Amino acid sequence: MTTRRRLVRVPASSANLGPGFDVLAAALSVHLEVEVTEAGEFSIDPGAPGVPADRSNLIVRAFEALHPADGVRFEVRSEIPLARGMGSSAAAIVAGLVAADHLYELGLSREEIYARAARIEGHPDNVAAAVFGGFVLCPSAEGEKIPAPVRLEPPAGVEAIVVIPEEEVSTERARAALPREVSLEDAVENIAAATQLVLGIERGDLTLIARGLADRLHQPHRGPLYPRSIELVGEARELGAIGATISGAGPTVLVWSFWQDTGKVNAALEERCAGWATVRRVPFSPLGADVPEL
Repeated sequence: MTTRRRLVRVPASSANLGPGFDVLAAALSVHLEVEVTEAGEFSIDPGAPGVPADRSNLIVRAFEALHPADGVRFEVRSEIPLARGMGSSAAAIVAGLVAADHLYELGLSREEIYARAARIEGHPDNVAAAVFGGFVLCPSAEGEKIPAPVRLEPPAGVEAIVVIPEEEVSTERARAALPREVSLEDAVENIAAATQLVLGIERGDLTLIARGLADRLHQPHRGPLYPRSIELVGEARELGAIGATISGAGPTVLVWSFWQDTGKVNAALEERCAGWATVRRVPFSPLGADVPEL
C-alpha cells in the first residue's frame, strides 16, 4: 500500500500595516513547512525547542479540526520567529488545515480554509495573507459568515525589510494595551490613512503609500511594550525608507522601501539596530499556502 505524504508551505505575514488594524495584512517570503505522513502512529517533530510536541501543538489542533491525526507523523520546519508579530500562529493554523485537506482529499476551497482559520485564530488578517498571499483587505464577518478577503498584488518596486527584536511580545499582552474607546479625530485620521494606503498599493503610488502608513489606533498605545521599535518607526524615513509600521502585535518592525533604495536602507538599519535586533530583507510574497509536489 502506498504511504500518503504531503508537504505544506505557508508564508509569514505582517498584519495591520499601520492604520488597518485587524483588516489589512501582507504575506512575506518567510515560510513554515509541515510534512505530514501516514506513518501508522501519531508523532510530531516540532522543529524547535519549547514548541509543543504533542496534540496541543497548534498545527495538530488545526489539522484535527478537519480529521483525527491518529497515525500521522508531523515534521515541522519554520523560518518564522514566534511571538514577534509575523503571523506564526496564523501560519500554523493554515498549515494544519491545508495538510488535513490535502492528505485526506477533503476538497475544501481556499475560501473555506480561510473562514475556518479565521474562526480558530480569532481575527482574519494574518490568516487571509497566509492563505491567499499578496496584500489582503478583510471585510467584517456577517453574522456566522466570514466573507472572503479582497486581494491585491504587491506593488511593483516596493520591498520589505523586517527588523526583528530579540524580545517576545504575546498577542494577548499587545491587545491588552489597547484602549476600549478612541477619539473621533483619531478614527478619522486612521480612515484617511487606510484609504490612501490601499489606493497606493493598488496603484503602486509611493506617495500615497507613505501617507497611508500613519496610525493612531494601536501603535501609540503599544509603544511602551517595545520603545525601540516605535522609535525606529518614527525614524524610518530619515534612513531612506518609504516608511515603517509595527508588524502585527509587534515587536517586529516592517520597513517599506523602494527597490533602488533597499540596499542602503538595509545597511542603515543594520547599523541602527546592532545589538538588539536582526535585520532581514524579506520580499512581499504574492503566493499563499501551497502544497508542492514531493
